[in-house]
Amino acid sequence: MQPITAEKVRQAIDILDELGIDAWLTFVRETIEAGDPILPLILGQHLTWQSALILTRSGERIAIVGRYDDEAVRSTGVWTDVASYVQGVREPLVETLRRIDPGALAINFSRDDLVADGLSHGMYLLLHDYLADTPYLERLIGADGIIGALRGRKSPGEIERIRAAIATTQEILEDVSGFAKPGKTERDVAKFMKDSVSRRQLGLAWDEAKCPIVNTGPESMIGHGIPSDLVIEPGHVFHIDFGVKQDEYCADLQRCWYVPRQGETAPPEPVRRAFDTVRRAIEAAATTLKPGVEGWEVDAAARSTVTDAGYPEYQHATGHTVGRSAHDGGGTLGPKWERYGQTPCRKAEVGNVFTLELGIENIDGGAGYLGLEEMVVVTKDGCEFLSTPQRALPMLGT
Repeated sequence: MQPITAEKVRQAIDILDELGIDAWLTFVRETIEAGDPILPLILGQHLTWQSALILTRSGERIAIVGRYDDEAVRSTGVWTDVASYVQGVREPLVETLRRIDPGALAINFSRDDLVADGLSHGMYLLLHDYLADTPYLERLIGADGIIGALRGRKSPGEIERIRAAIATTQEILEDVSGFAKPGKTERDVAKFMKDSVSRRQLGLAWDEAKCPIVNTGPESMIGHGIPSDLVIEPGHVFHIDFGVKQDEYCADLQRCWYVPRQGETAPPEPVRRAFDTVRRAIEAAATTLKPGVEGWEVDAAARSTVTDAGYPEYQHATGHTVGRSAHDGGGTLGPKWERYGQTPCRKAEVGNVFTLELGIENIDGGAGYLGLEEMVVVTKDGCEFLSTPQRALPMLGT
């Protein structure tokens, strides 16, 4: 599949023009161990010495890199003005800034957005030293608006990759329903799923210890838990949170089942009621999500569905963006809690890919945790489900 970087660099230049920002500087070094999260999106390779990647609203694509990185950067065909140095990046960087003379120079820091906060403190101090005798030090602004839009507005190529990752994730989840049964442990199921990913020569959407998250019954470690030796038993809700990473893009889905007791032909009423509430809350979020709506409004629609049904409110946001990472930064479909900063106040935009996820803990009768997670893309008229929504609660092992 073709690299996505050319598509995204063109998009970044359009975003600069839209926001009225003259130039955007990504300033990095030795990126294998401490890379800026934006680098794979706009370059697609690592850099070694101190390097400056500059995009301007007029369309310039400037890369100032170490002598032994220049040919590799030039070979991308994306960065059309590639300069190299040997002794230090200060002089070519300052000369370039004097030539383009930006009124505002965006750099990669953010109080709220993890993927827009890639400039390390040390590199910021170094940049401060390099620009000390120039007017550009006073023109530095945060690039979170640029990066949030760039990562958030998924291009057609990105949407295609996300759809493929979702399709594979759903296939593996379907296979689980034939493998998981009473007597199997959470760890057994996790191994089965990881083996399925390995056979496909794919990656996991987040760290291996917690992907997949597998829960059975009331004693299981919910949230970002690690699969344990707990055994699937009748009367349990069985729940999985899982996604693959395929062609550099992720999926993130949750599915659940009920494990019937002897003689049961349907889940008991408390379990059915919990499932129906979670399903309706996700549908309420999907109905609310459209361009221009702030994330907290989507969260409120889902959250009120749960609390109006008499359940405690869940202790997390209703949704997050997904893309190159399972948590892709940008806006949050969450409440205005301190820990989310300003991200719930971002307006949804066409091309944003979000999860819609929530669950109910401590279901009456001790069945355990019941949660669902779907993925949607914002369209000009609302949102479209990218995953096939789970609308019924299947019986596991029957």
